[in-house]
Amino acid sequence: MTDFERDLAAVQKMDAVPRILDVVCSMTGMGFAAVARVTGEHWVALAVRDLIKFGLKPGGELKVETTICREIRDAGAPVVIDNVAEDEVYSGHPTPSMYGFQSYISVPIVLANGRFYGTLCAIDPKPRKLNTPELIGMFKLFAELIAYQLDANEQLVTSRAELATSRADLASSEANLLDARKTAQLREEFIAVLGHDLRNPIASIDAGATLLLKRENNEEPRKILLLMRGSVLRMASLIDNLLDFAQGRLGGGIQIERSTGEPLTPLLRQIVSELHSGYPDRVIKTHIDLKENVDCDRRRIGQVLSNLLGNALTHGATDKPVIVSASSDGDAFELSVSNAGDPISAATMEQLFQPFYRGSVRPSQQGLGLGLYIASEIARAHGAKLTVKSAPGETRFTFTMPLPPSW
Repeated sequence: MTDFERDLAAVQKMDAVPRILDVVCSMTGMGFAAVARVTGEHWVALAVRDLIKFGLKPGGELKVETTICREIRDAGAPVVIDNVAEDEVYSGHPTPSMYGFQSYISVPIVLANGRFYGTLCAIDPKPRKLNTPELIGMFKLFAELIAYQLDANEQLVTSRAELATSRADLASSEANLLDARKTAQLREEFIAVLGHDLRNPIASIDAGATLLLKRENNEEPRKILLLMRGSVLRMASLIDNLLDFAQGRLGGGIQIERSTGEPLTPLLRQIVSELHSGYPDRVIKTHIDLKENVDCDRRRIGQVLSNLLGNALTHGATDKPVIVSASSDGDAFELSVSNAGDPISAATMEQLFQPFYRGSVRPSQQGLGLGLYIASEIARAHGAKLTVKSAPGETRFTFTMPLPPSW
């Protein structure tokens, strides 16, 4: 096995890398992202997210002399290009025209021993706003996370080889296990920090779009603003799920604050309205019949509805309505979301509520695979159950929570 084949195998085993590339494309709007191994003679793609049919697959190679990554390797510093045509340094560079991109960002991946390994990079045929502290910081953190995992994997491989020849290496393998645990904790702490730092700019964009919607009367700009706000809401939902996942792992589970002080119905209707704004062409039918205030964490129940409804709008048949129902009978509170479309396969059903599981999705169906996991954890924290039934014609998710007796 060559060095590049070993590098490819190591990166392909990292569960976090596809999620990193998903987040890179989602947060920047870039259509192609990759982790590349870069040496003085070679540029090899180790992992790829290709939404623009660039055509490069994992294991594919470009001539290193035709890439900007060679210059990043020499300088050891990131390169960020919002718009090639307006960039003072790269407007005349041959690489953008050769590969057909207008925006570009690439940061070095440097191992713990100081050795340059490769780059985390992204390109797109359209100009993108990339040169911000938030995005550059996100890329650097992702590159550090990948380098940390590579170092941990290399140590693990080394310890396994030594263990095969001597039982005395048991202590070394335990040390590597500790490194792996530290890596997992670092990943979850990083997710928590990233999600927290991204909330403020997302909230600002949402507030701006909402304000413009109130002032704009022309139909075409309103459609664009509605699409923008829908994208912001979906991005905010992704961030909330990331934070809940990280905090749940680091803090021992999702925490709830139950109360009967406020009615639940207005919140449920607001969430339906917000998600509908992101899917204006879809039909959502609601049947809400709550006789009294429900003893629950209102924000968390709203999050369950948001995740289930977003899932139904993403995966359900686009020409059929999505149905949201909520009811209480004194003994239990029930919230369900159903959609038409193909049934969920038995293999997918077994892993449906596992974190980061997405099953078979189309390229347009972007997400991190955390929504159903978070919803199930919220159900568990409430002493409730989240179940799913899927048959030809309908898939229905149901949240059922027993209510305390009224005295």
